[in-house]
Amino acid sequence: MRRADRLFQIVRLLRVRGFLTGQALADELGVSKRTVYRDIRDLERSGVPIRGEAGVGYRLERGFELPPLTFNEAEIEALVLGARIAGAWGDDQLATAAETALQRLEAVLPEPLRRVVATTPLFAPDFHRRRELVSGLPIIREAIGGRRRLRFGYVRADGTESARTVRPFALYFWGRAWTLASWCETRGDYRSFRPDRMSEVVMLESTFEDSGESDGPSLAGFLERTNAEREEWWREPVPVEATVTELPVDRKIASERG
Repeated sequence: MRRADRLFQIVRLLRVRGFLTGQALADELGVSKRTVYRDIRDLERSGVPIRGEAGVGYRLERGFELPPLTFNEAEIEALVLGARIAGAWGDDQLATAAETALQRLEAVLPEPLRRVVATTPLFAPDFHRRRELVSGLPIIREAIGGRRRLRFGYVRADGTESARTVRPFALYFWGRAWTLASWCETRGDYRSFRPDRMSEVVMLESTFEDSGESDGPSLAGFLERTNAEREEWWREPVPVEATVTELPVDRKIASERG
């Protein structure tokens, strides 16, 4: 068990059981009494109101509550990595929101865990991100949230140009590209579009409804279609000499069909 997780467990055990000796805590956590005594001192220094002493026992001061947000070290690392990915590969609004979220997280965590936010060794470099990859994301996200139609020009990978009006459902990040899941009113079918291939994106005043059912234009319907096409894609033979980089992100499950 990691030290940060162990500190959390000590607080939780004292809160639930009321009074525990150092030996009882050591047995519960699978560590020595010396380790428990050291952890208790660290918790007291960080402001946790633990009463008692070595050789007698410990209890939490009445009325003490755990912070409203309580995570273990692995959970904090996952949150930090997610925020760093959003900051590196999202638009400016998402990047700012990610930074603010980490600051708020750090503010409510107890000191032993607070350090994990700054020292998590998981990163998402953005030095090879093209600006056009994320330039259209703010208006697309706004349209998704408000269920408003989008109109834009689009250029497919083969150079074919077209004008589209769509109902935007969701954005997907594939590690090197974003795609918009949508119902294309121009084609009357589900389509995925890459924001970096869009131009003159306009959010229309007209809104649409997402029934949540798969029998009409909806995210559920898009996902049902996607799952079916993904199964078909995996059944197709792939040349032995093909590499991962030769399998395009927009094949089948992110299709740009006509």
